[in-house]
Amino acid sequence: MRTATPPPVAPAGDHHDLAVVLFAVIVLVTLGITFWVGRRRGGGADDFYAGGRDFTPLQNGFALSGDYLSAASFLGVAGLIALFGYDGVLYSIGFLVAWLVVLMLVAELVRNAGRYTLADVLALRLRRRKVRAAAGGASVVVTLFYLVAQMVGAGSLVALLLGTNSAEARTWTIVAVGGLMVVYVTVGGMRATTWIQIVKAFLLVAGSVLLTVLLMVRFHGDVAELMRQAAQHSGAGQRYLEPGLKYGKSFTSRLDFFSLGLALVLGTAGLPHILSRFYTVPTARAARRSTMWAIGLVGGFYLMAIALGLGATALVGSAEVRHANAAGNTAVPLLALVLGGGNGSTGGVVLFAAISAIAFATILAVVAGLTLASSAAFAHDIWAGAWRGRPRRSRGGRGVRGARGRRALVPASRRARGGADAATGAAAEVTAEGAPATTERQEVLVARIAAVGIGAVAIVLSLFAQQLNVAFLVGLAFAVAASANLPVLLYSLFWRRFTPRGAVCSVYGGLIPAVVLVAFSPVVSGTKVALFPGVDFHWFPLENPGIVSIPLGFLAGWIGTLTSPEPADPDRYAELEVRSLTGAGAA
Repeated sequence: MRTATPPPVAPAGDHHDLAVVLFAVIVLVTLGITFWVGRRRGGGADDFYAGGRDFTPLQNGFALSGDYLSAASFLGVAGLIALFGYDGVLYSIGFLVAWLVVLMLVAELVRNAGRYTLADVLALRLRRRKVRAAAGGASVVVTLFYLVAQMVGAGSLVALLLGTNSAEARTWTIVAVGGLMVVYVTVGGMRATTWIQIVKAFLLVAGSVLLTVLLMVRFHGDVAELMRQAAQHSGAGQRYLEPGLKYGKSFTSRLDFFSLGLALVLGTAGLPHILSRFYTVPTARAARRSTMWAIGLVGGFYLMAIALGLGATALVGSAEVRHANAAGNTAVPLLALVLGGGNGSTGGVVLFAAISAIAFATILAVVAGLTLASSAAFAHDIWAGAWRGRPRRSRGGRGVRGARGRRALVPASRRARGGADAATGAAAEVTAEGAPATTERQEVLVARIAAVGIGAVAIVLSLFAQQLNVAFLVGLAFAVAASANLPVLLYSLFWRRFTPRGAVCSVYGGLIPAVVLVAFSPVVSGTKVALFPGVDFHWFPLENPGIVSIPLGFLAGWIGTLTSPEPADPDRYAELEVRSLTGAGAA
Protein backbone atom coordinates (compact mmCIF):
# COMPACT_ATOMS: atom_id res chain seq x y z
CA MET A 1 0.00 0.00 0.00
CA ARG A 2 1.23 3.47 -0.83
CA THR A 3 2.45 5.71 1.93
CA ALA A 4 1.41 9.30 2.11
CA THR A 5 3.83 12.11 1.47
CA PRO A 6 5.19 13.53 4.75
CA PRO A 7 2.96 16.31 6.04
CA PRO A 8 4.03 19.59 4.43
CA VAL A 9 4.30 23.01 5.86
CA ALA A 10 3.70 26.32 4.18
CA PRO A 11 6.51 27.51 1.94
CA ALA A 12 9.17 29.49 3.68
CA GLY A 13 11.92 31.96 2.90
CA ASP A 14 12.32 33.36 -0.60
CA HIS A 15 9.47 31.21 -1.90
CA HIS A 16 7.06 33.71 -0.38
CA ASP A 17 8.03 36.16 -3.11
CA LEU A 18 6.52 34.06 -5.91
CA ALA A 19 3.22 33.67 -4.13
CA VAL A 20 3.06 37.36 -3.28
CA VAL A 21 3.79 38.26 -6.92
CA LEU A 22 0.93 36.02 -8.13
CA PHE A 23 -1.41 37.57 -5.59
CA ALA A 24 -0.38 41.00 -6.83
CA VAL A 25 -1.03 39.96 -10.43
CA ILE A 26 -4.54 38.82 -9.53
CA VAL A 27 -5.26 42.11 -7.79
CA LEU A 28 -3.86 44.17 -10.67
CA VAL A 29 -5.81 42.22 -13.29
CA THR A 30 -9.09 42.59 -11.43
CA LEU A 31 -8.45 46.27 -10.81
CA GLY A 32 -7.56 46.70 -14.49
CA ILE A 33 -10.88 45.12 -15.51
CA THR A 34 -12.71 47.34 -13.06
CA PHE A 35 -11.21 50.63 -14.25
CA TRP A 36 -11.43 49.63 -17.93
CA VAL A 37 -15.13 48.81 -17.62
CA GLY A 38 -15.70 51.79 -15.35
CA ARG A 39 -14.56 54.14 -18.11
CA ARG A 40 -16.75 52.46 -20.74
CA ARG A 41 -19.98 51.99 -18.82
CA GLY A 42 -22.93 54.37 -18.67
CA GLY A 43 -23.89 56.25 -15.57
CA GLY A 44 -27.46 55.02 -15.16
CA ALA A 45 -28.96 52.62 -12.65
CA ASP A 46 -29.62 50.03 -15.36
CA ASP A 47 -25.90 49.80 -16.07
CA PHE A 48 -24.76 49.98 -12.44
CA TYR A 49 -27.22 47.38 -11.12
CA ALA A 50 -27.73 45.10 -14.16
CA GLY A 51 -24.68 45.65 -16.40
CA GLY A 52 -26.83 46.87 -19.29
CA ARG A 53 -28.64 43.49 -19.51
CA ASP A 54 -26.58 42.43 -22.52
CA PHE A 55 -24.65 39.39 -21.26
CA THR A 56 -25.13 36.07 -23.07
CA PRO A 57 -26.42 32.96 -21.26
CA LEU A 58 -22.95 31.39 -21.37
CA GLN A 59 -21.32 34.51 -19.93
CA ASN A 60 -23.95 34.84 -17.27
CA GLY A 61 -23.75 31.12 -16.50
CA PHE A 62 -20.04 31.51 -15.78
CA ALA A 63 -20.79 34.60 -13.70
CA LEU A 64 -23.53 32.77 -11.78
CA SER A 65 -21.20 29.90 -11.00
CA GLY A 66 -18.54 32.45 -10.09
CA ASP A 67 -20.91 34.10 -7.64
CA TYR A 68 -21.86 30.73 -6.17
CA LEU A 69 -18.47 29.02 -6.07
CA SER A 70 -17.08 31.07 -3.25
CA ALA A 71 -14.41 30.54 -0.63
CA ALA A 72 -16.88 28.18 1.02
CA SER A 73 -16.77 25.95 -2.04
CA PHE A 74 -13.08 26.01 -2.88
CA LEU A 75 -11.68 26.21 0.65
CA GLY A 76 -14.45 25.37 3.10
CA VAL A 77 -16.08 22.30 1.53
CA ALA A 78 -12.78 20.62 0.69
CA GLY A 79 -11.58 21.43 4.22
CA LEU A 80 -14.65 19.85 5.79
CA ILE A 81 -14.17 16.72 3.67
CA ALA A 82 -10.51 16.62 4.71
CA LEU A 83 -11.50 16.76 8.37
CA PHE A 84 -14.80 14.89 8.50
CA GLY A 85 -15.00 12.73 5.36
CA TYR A 86 -18.51 11.62 4.49
CA ASP A 87 -20.18 14.34 6.55
CA GLY A 88 -18.20 16.97 4.66
CA VAL A 89 -19.39 15.54 1.34
CA LEU A 90 -22.96 16.26 2.41
CA TYR A 91 -22.21 19.99 2.22
CA SER A 92 -21.43 19.76 -1.48
CA ILE A 93 -24.61 17.77 -2.15
CA GLY A 94 -26.72 20.43 -0.45
CA PHE A 95 -25.10 23.23 -2.43
CA LEU A 96 -25.71 21.41 -5.72
CA VAL A 97 -29.31 20.30 -5.12
CA ALA A 98 -30.20 23.90 -4.29
CA TRP A 99 -29.76 24.84 -7.95
CA LEU A 100 -32.67 22.62 -8.95
CA VAL A 101 -34.92 24.77 -6.76
CA VAL A 102 -33.57 27.89 -8.46
CA LEU A 103 -34.08 26.43 -11.94
CA MET A 104 -37.61 25.15 -11.39
CA LEU A 105 -39.11 27.87 -9.20
CA VAL A 106 -37.50 31.27 -9.51
CA ALA A 107 -35.07 31.85 -12.42
CA GLU A 108 -37.47 32.83 -15.20
CA LEU A 109 -40.16 34.26 -12.93
CA VAL A 110 -37.78 36.56 -11.08
CA ARG A 111 -36.22 37.77 -14.34
CA ASN A 112 -39.65 38.68 -15.73
CA ALA A 113 -41.17 40.17 -12.59
CA GLY A 114 -38.27 42.19 -11.20
CA ARG A 115 -35.93 44.93 -12.27
CA TYR A 116 -32.87 45.07 -10.00
CA THR A 117 -33.61 43.43 -6.64
CA LEU A 118 -35.84 40.95 -4.83
CA ALA A 119 -37.99 43.81 -3.54
CA ASP A 120 -38.86 44.77 -7.12
CA VAL A 121 -40.60 41.40 -7.54
CA LEU A 122 -42.63 41.98 -4.40
CA ALA A 123 -43.42 45.61 -5.23
CA LEU A 124 -45.11 44.66 -8.49
CA ARG A 125 -48.14 43.48 -6.53
CA LEU A 126 -47.38 44.64 -2.95
CA ARG A 127 -46.67 48.34 -3.41
CA ARG A 128 -45.87 49.34 0.14
CA ARG A 129 -42.86 51.12 1.59
CA LYS A 130 -42.77 48.66 4.51
CA VAL A 131 -42.48 45.72 2.12
CA ARG A 132 -39.50 47.30 0.35
CA ALA A 133 -37.84 48.21 3.64
CA ALA A 134 -38.26 44.68 5.01
CA ALA A 135 -36.99 42.96 1.86
CA GLY A 136 -34.08 45.38 1.49
CA GLY A 137 -33.05 45.02 5.13
CA ALA A 138 -33.14 41.23 4.93
CA SER A 139 -30.97 41.30 1.80
CA VAL A 140 -28.37 43.43 3.56
CA VAL A 141 -28.25 41.03 6.54
CA VAL A 142 -27.87 37.95 4.29
CA THR A 143 -25.05 39.50 2.28
CA LEU A 144 -23.25 40.56 5.46
CA PHE A 145 -23.22 36.95 6.70
CA TYR A 146 -21.88 35.84 3.32
CA LEU A 147 -19.28 38.61 3.21
CA VAL A 148 -17.92 37.59 6.59
CA ALA A 149 -17.36 34.05 5.31
CA GLN A 150 -15.41 35.23 2.27
CA MET A 151 -13.21 37.61 4.21
CA VAL A 152 -12.42 35.02 6.87
CA GLY A 153 -11.32 32.71 4.05
CA ALA A 154 -9.05 35.43 2.69
CA GLY A 155 -7.41 35.89 6.09
CA SER A 156 -6.73 32.17 6.48
CA LEU A 157 -5.32 31.90 2.97
CA VAL A 158 -2.87 34.77 3.24
CA ALA A 159 -1.77 33.69 6.72
CA LEU A 160 -0.88 30.28 5.28
CA LEU A 161 0.87 31.89 2.34
CA LEU A 162 3.05 33.95 4.66
CA GLY A 163 3.77 30.94 6.86
CA THR A 164 2.27 32.49 9.97
CA ASN A 165 -0.75 32.04 12.18
CA SER A 166 -0.55 35.60 13.50
CA ALA A 167 -3.79 37.44 13.96
CA GLU A 168 -2.15 40.57 12.60
CA ALA A 169 -1.60 39.06 9.14
CA ARG A 170 -5.20 37.87 8.94
CA THR A 171 -6.49 41.22 10.17
CA TRP A 172 -4.64 43.26 7.56
CA THR A 173 -5.74 40.81 4.85
CA ILE A 174 -9.38 41.25 5.83
CA VAL A 175 -9.00 45.03 5.78
CA ALA A 176 -7.31 44.91 2.34
CA VAL A 177 -10.03 42.68 0.86
CA GLY A 178 -12.68 44.99 2.26
CA GLY A 179 -11.01 47.96 0.60
CA LEU A 180 -10.71 46.19 -2.74
CA MET A 181 -14.35 45.14 -2.80
CA VAL A 182 -15.42 48.74 -2.25
CA VAL A 183 -13.28 49.83 -5.23
CA TYR A 184 -14.73 47.11 -7.50
CA VAL A 185 -18.32 48.13 -6.77
CA THR A 186 -18.00 51.91 -6.65
CA VAL A 187 -15.93 52.12 -9.85
CA GLY A 188 -17.15 49.26 -12.03
CA GLY A 189 -20.69 48.36 -10.95
CA MET A 190 -22.36 45.19 -12.21
CA ARG A 191 -20.59 45.11 -15.56
CA ALA A 192 -17.12 45.02 -14.02
CA THR A 193 -18.26 42.62 -11.31
CA THR A 194 -19.64 40.23 -13.94
CA TRP A 195 -16.43 40.17 -15.98
CA ILE A 196 -14.39 39.61 -12.84
CA GLN A 197 -16.69 36.69 -12.01
CA ILE A 198 -16.28 35.21 -15.49
CA VAL A 199 -12.49 35.35 -15.30
CA LYS A 200 -12.49 33.97 -11.77
CA ALA A 201 -14.86 31.10 -12.64
CA PHE A 202 -12.65 30.07 -15.56
CA LEU A 203 -9.53 30.14 -13.37
CA LEU A 204 -11.27 28.25 -10.57
CA VAL A 205 -12.54 25.46 -12.82
CA ALA A 206 -9.18 25.22 -14.61
CA GLY A 207 -7.27 25.06 -11.32
CA SER A 208 -9.60 22.40 -9.96
CA VAL A 209 -9.26 20.31 -13.12
CA LEU A 210 -5.47 20.54 -12.92
CA LEU A 211 -5.36 19.44 -9.27
CA THR A 212 -7.84 16.63 -9.88
CA VAL A 213 -5.86 15.29 -12.83
CA LEU A 214 -2.61 15.39 -10.85
CA LEU A 215 -4.34 13.64 -7.95
CA MET A 216 -5.74 10.88 -10.15
CA VAL A 217 -2.32 10.40 -11.79
CA ARG A 218 -0.79 10.11 -8.33
CA PHE A 219 -3.15 7.23 -7.52
CA HIS A 220 -3.17 5.80 -11.07
CA GLY A 221 -6.90 6.46 -11.34
CA ASP A 222 -7.66 4.13 -8.42
CA VAL A 223 -10.42 5.92 -6.49
CA ALA A 224 -10.75 3.06 -4.02
CA GLU A 225 -7.09 3.40 -3.10
CA LEU A 226 -7.54 7.15 -2.67
CA MET A 227 -10.37 6.52 -0.23
CA ARG A 228 -8.38 3.92 1.68
CA GLN A 229 -5.44 6.28 2.04
CA ALA A 230 -7.75 9.05 3.15
CA ALA A 231 -9.29 6.86 5.84
CA GLN A 232 -5.83 5.74 6.99
CA HIS A 233 -4.53 9.29 7.43
CA SER A 234 -7.72 10.81 8.79
CA GLY A 235 -7.14 9.76 12.39
CA ALA A 236 -10.62 8.24 12.45
CA GLY A 237 -10.11 5.06 10.43
CA GLN A 238 -13.10 3.62 8.67
CA ARG A 239 -15.44 6.07 10.42
CA TYR A 240 -14.04 8.74 8.09
CA LEU A 241 -15.90 7.08 5.18
CA GLU A 242 -19.13 6.62 7.10
CA PRO A 243 -21.80 9.11 8.14
CA GLY A 244 -21.70 10.50 11.65
CA LEU A 245 -18.12 11.67 12.20
CA LYS A 246 -19.29 15.27 12.65
CA TYR A 247 -23.07 15.06 12.86
CA GLY A 248 -23.73 11.60 14.29
CA LYS A 249 -22.50 11.94 17.86
CA SER A 250 -25.90 12.81 19.36
CA PHE A 251 -29.50 13.52 18.50
CA THR A 252 -28.71 17.25 18.62
CA SER A 253 -25.91 16.95 16.08
CA ARG A 254 -28.12 14.89 13.74
CA LEU A 255 -30.84 17.51 14.05
CA ASP A 256 -28.24 20.17 13.34
CA PHE A 257 -27.30 18.38 10.15
CA PHE A 258 -30.92 18.26 9.01
CA SER A 259 -31.22 21.97 9.76
CA LEU A 260 -28.09 22.67 7.74
CA GLY A 261 -29.30 20.61 4.77
CA LEU A 262 -32.64 22.41 4.77
CA ALA A 263 -30.86 25.77 4.74
CA LEU A 264 -28.48 24.80 1.93
CA VAL A 265 -31.19 23.38 -0.34
CA LEU A 266 -33.64 26.27 0.12
CA GLY A 267 -31.26 29.15 0.71
CA THR A 268 -29.82 29.60 -2.78
CA ALA A 269 -33.18 30.72 -4.19
CA GLY A 270 -33.21 33.55 -1.64
CA LEU A 271 -29.64 34.83 -2.01
CA PRO A 272 -29.76 38.47 -3.19
CA HIS A 273 -26.55 38.33 -5.25
CA ILE A 274 -27.80 35.24 -7.10
CA LEU A 275 -31.25 36.70 -7.81
CA SER A 276 -29.77 39.99 -9.06
CA ARG A 277 -27.67 38.09 -11.59
CA PHE A 278 -30.83 37.08 -13.51
CA TYR A 279 -31.33 40.74 -14.47
CA THR A 280 -28.06 40.92 -16.41
CA VAL A 281 -29.46 38.95 -19.36
CA PRO A 282 -31.98 40.31 -21.87
CA THR A 283 -34.74 37.70 -21.54
CA ALA A 284 -36.21 35.13 -19.18
CA ARG A 285 -35.19 32.35 -21.57
CA ALA A 286 -31.62 33.56 -21.29
CA ALA A 287 -31.94 33.51 -17.49
CA ARG A 288 -33.05 29.87 -17.60
CA ARG A 289 -30.23 28.92 -19.95
CA SER A 290 -27.79 30.74 -17.66
CA THR A 291 -29.01 28.61 -14.78
CA MET A 292 -28.50 25.42 -16.78
CA TRP A 293 -24.92 26.45 -17.60
CA ALA A 294 -24.36 27.23 -13.94
CA ILE A 295 -25.70 23.82 -12.85
CA GLY A 296 -23.25 22.07 -15.17
CA LEU A 297 -20.29 24.11 -13.98
CA VAL A 298 -21.22 23.88 -10.31
CA GLY A 299 -21.92 20.14 -10.52
CA GLY A 300 -18.59 19.41 -12.14
CA PHE A 301 -16.77 21.56 -9.63
CA TYR A 302 -18.27 19.85 -6.58
CA LEU A 303 -17.35 16.43 -7.93
CA MET A 304 -13.77 17.67 -8.11
CA ALA A 305 -14.04 19.26 -4.65
CA ILE A 306 -14.90 15.84 -3.18
CA ALA A 307 -11.81 14.32 -4.79
CA LEU A 308 -9.63 17.20 -3.58
CA GLY A 309 -10.91 16.87 -0.01
CA LEU A 310 -10.12 13.15 -0.03
CA GLY A 311 -6.74 13.88 -1.58
CA ALA A 312 -5.88 16.40 1.12
CA THR A 313 -6.58 13.80 3.78
CA ALA A 314 -4.69 11.06 1.96
CA LEU A 315 -1.57 13.06 1.08
CA VAL A 316 -1.48 15.77 3.74
CA GLY A 317 -3.34 14.20 6.63
CA SER A 318 -6.21 15.54 8.71
CA ALA A 319 -3.89 16.44 11.58
CA GLU A 320 -1.68 18.66 9.39
CA VAL A 321 -4.71 20.28 7.75
CA ARG A 322 -6.12 21.06 11.18
CA HIS A 323 -2.74 22.32 12.38
CA ALA A 324 -2.48 24.77 9.47
CA ASN A 325 -6.03 26.01 10.07
CA ALA A 326 -8.35 24.65 12.74
CA ALA A 327 -11.37 24.91 10.45
CA GLY A 328 -9.66 23.20 7.50
CA ASN A 329 -9.81 26.24 5.21
CA THR A 330 -6.29 25.67 3.82
CA ALA A 331 -6.63 22.00 2.76
CA VAL A 332 -6.60 22.67 -1.01
CA PRO A 333 -3.46 24.88 -1.06
CA LEU A 334 -1.63 22.32 1.09
CA LEU A 335 -2.67 19.56 -1.31
CA ALA A 336 -1.37 21.64 -4.23
CA LEU A 337 2.00 21.91 -2.47
CA VAL A 338 2.26 18.12 -2.22
CA LEU A 339 1.06 17.42 -5.77
CA GLY A 340 3.58 19.88 -7.14
CA GLY A 341 6.51 18.07 -5.54
CA GLY A 342 6.40 18.92 -1.87
CA ASN A 343 7.77 21.65 0.33
CA GLY A 344 11.03 23.08 -0.96
CA SER A 345 10.48 22.01 -4.56
CA THR A 346 9.98 24.55 -7.30
CA GLY A 347 6.93 22.75 -8.68
CA GLY A 348 5.34 22.53 -5.28
CA VAL A 349 5.82 26.20 -4.52
CA VAL A 350 4.61 27.28 -7.98
CA LEU A 351 1.45 25.16 -7.78
CA PHE A 352 0.83 26.17 -4.17
CA ALA A 353 1.14 29.84 -5.09
CA ALA A 354 -1.02 29.49 -8.21
CA ILE A 355 -3.85 27.72 -6.39
CA SER A 356 -3.66 30.19 -3.52
CA ALA A 357 -3.87 33.05 -6.00
CA ILE A 358 -6.93 31.46 -7.66
CA ALA A 359 -8.56 31.07 -4.26
CA PHE A 360 -7.80 34.70 -3.53
CA ALA A 361 -9.34 35.72 -6.87
CA THR A 362 -12.39 33.66 -5.91
CA ILE A 363 -12.77 35.63 -2.72
CA LEU A 364 -12.28 39.01 -4.39
CA ALA A 365 -14.88 38.26 -7.07
CA VAL A 366 -17.52 36.98 -4.66
CA VAL A 367 -17.16 39.86 -2.20
CA ALA A 368 -17.61 42.27 -5.12
CA GLY A 369 -20.89 40.61 -6.11
CA LEU A 370 -22.10 40.53 -2.53
CA THR A 371 -21.23 44.15 -1.89
CA LEU A 372 -23.03 45.21 -5.06
CA ALA A 373 -26.15 43.26 -4.07
CA SER A 374 -26.23 44.73 -0.57
CA SER A 375 -25.57 48.30 -1.73
CA ALA A 376 -28.32 47.93 -4.37
CA ALA A 377 -30.73 46.68 -1.70
CA PHE A 378 -29.94 49.68 0.49
CA ALA A 379 -30.03 52.36 -2.21
CA HIS A 380 -32.81 51.01 -4.45
CA ASP A 381 -35.10 49.46 -1.83
CA ILE A 382 -34.46 51.15 1.50
CA TRP A 383 -33.37 54.65 0.49
CA ALA A 384 -35.22 55.28 -2.79
CA GLY A 385 -38.15 52.91 -2.30
CA ALA A 386 -38.89 53.16 1.42
CA TRP A 387 -37.19 56.08 3.15
CA ARG A 388 -38.07 58.56 0.38
CA GLY A 389 -41.43 56.90 -0.11
CA ARG A 390 -43.58 59.71 1.30
CA PRO A 391 -46.95 60.14 -0.46
CA ARG A 392 -47.28 63.25 -2.57
CA ARG A 393 -49.41 64.67 -5.36
CA SER A 394 -48.71 64.88 -9.03
CA ARG A 395 -48.62 68.20 -10.87
CA GLY A 396 -52.15 67.95 -12.09
CA GLY A 397 -53.47 67.54 -8.57
CA ARG A 398 -54.65 63.99 -9.12
CA GLY A 399 -53.90 61.71 -6.25
CA VAL A 400 -51.40 58.90 -6.45
CA ARG A 401 -51.64 55.63 -4.63
CA GLY A 402 -52.69 56.28 -1.04
CA ALA A 403 -52.65 54.31 2.17
CA ARG A 404 -55.86 52.44 1.36
CA GLY A 405 -54.68 51.00 -1.92
CA ARG A 406 -56.19 53.37 -4.52
CA ARG A 407 -54.57 52.79 -7.89
CA ALA A 408 -52.14 55.51 -8.98
CA LEU A 409 -53.22 57.53 -12.00
CA VAL A 410 -50.04 56.85 -13.95
CA PRO A 411 -49.54 54.59 -16.97
CA ALA A 412 -49.23 50.88 -16.20
CA SER A 413 -45.88 50.70 -17.97
CA ARG A 414 -44.48 53.34 -15.62
CA ARG A 415 -45.93 51.59 -12.59
CA ALA A 416 -44.35 48.31 -13.67
CA ARG A 417 -41.00 50.01 -14.09
CA GLY A 418 -41.08 51.60 -10.65
CA GLY A 419 -41.91 55.04 -12.00
CA ALA A 420 -38.77 55.57 -14.09
CA ASP A 421 -38.41 56.25 -17.78
CA ALA A 422 -36.05 53.46 -18.81
CA ALA A 423 -35.37 54.91 -22.23
CA THR A 424 -34.05 58.27 -21.01
CA GLY A 425 -32.99 57.37 -17.51
CA ALA A 426 -35.01 60.28 -16.13
CA ALA A 427 -36.92 59.57 -12.95
CA ALA A 428 -40.67 60.01 -12.89
CA GLU A 429 -42.24 62.54 -10.60
CA VAL A 430 -43.57 59.83 -8.30
CA THR A 431 -42.82 56.13 -7.88
CA ALA A 432 -45.41 53.37 -7.96
CA GLU A 433 -45.63 53.51 -4.16
CA GLY A 434 -46.27 57.26 -4.17
CA ALA A 435 -42.66 58.14 -3.35
CA PRO A 436 -41.07 61.44 -4.37
CA ALA A 437 -38.93 61.07 -7.43
CA THR A 438 -35.22 60.37 -7.15
CA THR A 439 -32.92 60.57 -10.11
CA GLU A 440 -30.87 57.59 -11.17
CA ARG A 441 -27.72 59.58 -10.52
CA GLN A 442 -28.76 60.16 -6.90
CA GLU A 443 -29.61 56.51 -6.40
CA VAL A 444 -26.32 55.26 -7.84
CA LEU A 445 -24.42 57.74 -5.69
CA VAL A 446 -26.17 56.42 -2.58
CA ALA A 447 -25.37 52.85 -3.66
CA ARG A 448 -21.68 53.71 -3.89
CA ILE A 449 -21.72 55.32 -0.45
CA ALA A 450 -23.57 52.30 0.93
CA ALA A 451 -20.88 50.01 -0.46
CA VAL A 452 -18.30 51.83 1.67
CA GLY A 453 -20.41 51.51 4.82
CA ILE A 454 -21.27 47.85 4.24
CA GLY A 455 -17.62 47.08 3.57
CA ALA A 456 -16.65 48.66 6.90
CA VAL A 457 -19.26 46.66 8.82
CA ALA A 458 -18.19 43.42 7.11
CA ILE A 459 -14.55 44.06 8.04
CA VAL A 460 -15.42 44.54 11.72
CA LEU A 461 -17.58 41.39 11.87
CA SER A 462 -14.94 39.33 10.07
CA LEU A 463 -12.31 40.17 12.66
CA PHE A 464 -14.36 38.30 15.28
CA ALA A 465 -15.06 35.22 13.13
CA GLN A 466 -11.56 34.23 12.02
CA GLN A 467 -11.60 30.77 13.64
CA LEU A 468 -14.83 29.56 12.02
CA ASN A 469 -15.00 27.38 8.89
CA VAL A 470 -16.04 29.44 5.88
CA ALA A 471 -18.47 26.78 4.61
CA PHE A 472 -20.14 26.78 8.00
CA LEU A 473 -20.45 30.58 7.95
CA VAL A 474 -22.01 30.42 4.50
CA GLY A 475 -24.47 27.86 5.88
CA LEU A 476 -25.67 30.55 8.29
CA ALA A 477 -26.15 32.98 5.39
CA PHE A 478 -28.18 30.35 3.53
CA ALA A 479 -30.34 29.82 6.62
CA VAL A 480 -31.14 33.52 6.90
CA ALA A 481 -31.87 33.73 3.14
CA ALA A 482 -34.16 30.70 3.26
CA SER A 483 -35.94 32.07 6.33
CA ALA A 484 -36.45 35.70 5.33
CA ASN A 485 -36.36 35.88 1.51
CA LEU A 486 -37.61 32.59 0.13
CA PRO A 487 -41.03 32.47 1.88
CA VAL A 488 -42.02 35.98 0.82
CA LEU A 489 -40.79 35.35 -2.73
CA LEU A 490 -42.74 32.11 -3.16
CA TYR A 491 -45.87 33.52 -1.54
CA SER A 492 -45.75 36.58 -3.77
CA LEU A 493 -45.30 34.56 -6.95
CA PHE A 494 -47.76 31.72 -6.26
CA TRP A 495 -50.34 32.71 -3.59
CA ARG A 496 -53.20 34.85 -4.89
CA ARG A 497 -54.37 35.90 -1.41
CA PHE A 498 -50.98 37.16 -0.23
CA THR A 499 -51.10 40.71 1.21
CA PRO A 500 -48.58 43.43 2.13
CA ARG A 501 -48.99 42.64 5.82
CA GLY A 502 -48.26 39.00 5.08
CA ALA A 503 -45.10 40.03 3.21
CA VAL A 504 -43.79 42.13 6.09
CA CYS A 505 -44.63 39.41 8.62
CA SER A 506 -42.99 36.76 6.46
CA VAL A 507 -39.71 38.66 6.12
CA TYR A 508 -39.40 39.65 9.77
CA GLY A 509 -40.91 36.36 10.97
CA GLY A 510 -38.02 34.51 9.36
CA LEU A 511 -35.25 37.09 9.69
CA ILE A 512 -35.56 37.92 13.39
CA PRO A 513 -35.73 34.31 14.66
CA ALA A 514 -32.79 33.33 12.43
CA VAL A 515 -30.57 36.15 13.71
CA VAL A 516 -31.65 35.71 17.34
CA LEU A 517 -31.11 31.95 17.30
CA VAL A 518 -27.65 32.40 15.80
CA ALA A 519 -26.82 35.01 18.46
CA PHE A 520 -27.72 32.56 21.23
CA SER A 521 -26.24 29.45 19.60
CA PRO A 522 -22.88 27.67 20.10
CA VAL A 523 -21.60 29.67 17.11
CA VAL A 524 -21.38 32.83 19.22
CA SER A 525 -20.57 31.54 22.72
CA GLY A 526 -20.01 28.46 24.81
CA THR A 527 -17.40 26.60 22.73
CA LYS A 528 -13.68 26.95 22.02
CA VAL A 529 -14.28 27.95 18.39
CA ALA A 530 -17.14 30.37 19.07
CA LEU A 531 -16.99 34.06 18.26
CA PHE A 532 -16.65 34.75 22.00
CA PRO A 533 -15.04 31.61 23.45
CA GLY A 534 -14.54 33.08 26.91
CA VAL A 535 -18.24 33.44 27.71
CA ASP A 536 -21.30 31.23 27.54
CA PHE A 537 -24.76 32.70 27.06
CA HIS A 538 -26.09 30.25 24.47
CA TRP A 539 -29.39 28.47 25.06
CA PHE A 540 -30.22 27.35 21.49
CA PRO A 541 -28.46 23.98 21.01
CA LEU A 542 -28.15 23.96 17.19
CA GLU A 543 -25.45 25.70 15.18
CA ASN A 544 -27.74 26.30 12.19
CA PRO A 545 -31.20 27.79 12.87
CA GLY A 546 -32.83 26.74 9.58
CA ILE A 547 -35.02 23.97 10.95
CA VAL A 548 -36.78 26.50 13.19
CA SER A 549 -36.52 29.83 11.38
CA ILE A 550 -37.51 28.64 7.87
CA PRO A 551 -40.92 27.23 8.94
CA LEU A 552 -41.44 30.37 11.06
CA GLY A 553 -40.94 32.54 7.97
CA PHE A 554 -43.64 30.64 6.07
CA LEU A 555 -45.93 30.53 9.11
CA ALA A 556 -45.61 34.26 9.79
CA GLY A 557 -46.48 35.09 6.18
CA TRP A 558 -49.56 32.87 6.34
CA ILE A 559 -50.78 34.33 9.63
CA GLY A 560 -50.07 37.90 8.52
CA THR A 561 -52.12 37.37 5.37
CA LEU A 562 -55.09 35.82 7.19
CA THR A 563 -55.19 38.65 9.75
CA SER A 564 -54.71 41.44 7.19
CA PRO A 565 -57.50 44.06 7.23
CA GLU A 566 -57.16 44.53 3.47
CA PRO A 567 -57.74 41.74 0.97
CA ALA A 568 -55.24 41.05 -1.76
CA ASP A 569 -55.66 43.01 -4.98
CA PRO A 570 -56.63 40.45 -7.66
CA ASP A 571 -55.72 42.81 -10.51
CA ARG A 572 -52.18 43.20 -9.27
CA TYR A 573 -51.75 39.47 -8.82
CA ALA A 574 -53.05 38.95 -12.36
CA GLU A 575 -50.54 41.53 -13.62
CA LEU A 576 -47.70 39.75 -11.78
CA GLU A 577 -48.83 36.34 -13.02
CA VAL A 578 -48.98 37.41 -16.66
CA ARG A 579 -45.69 39.26 -16.51
CA SER A 580 -43.80 36.52 -14.65
CA LEU A 581 -44.99 33.78 -17.00
CA THR A 582 -44.85 35.63 -20.32
CA GLY A 583 -42.36 38.44 -19.80
CA ALA A 584 -44.86 41.04 -21.07
CA GLY A 585 -43.75 44.43 -19.78
CA ALA A 586 -40.54 43.08 -18.27
CA ALA A 587 -37.49 45.33 -18.08
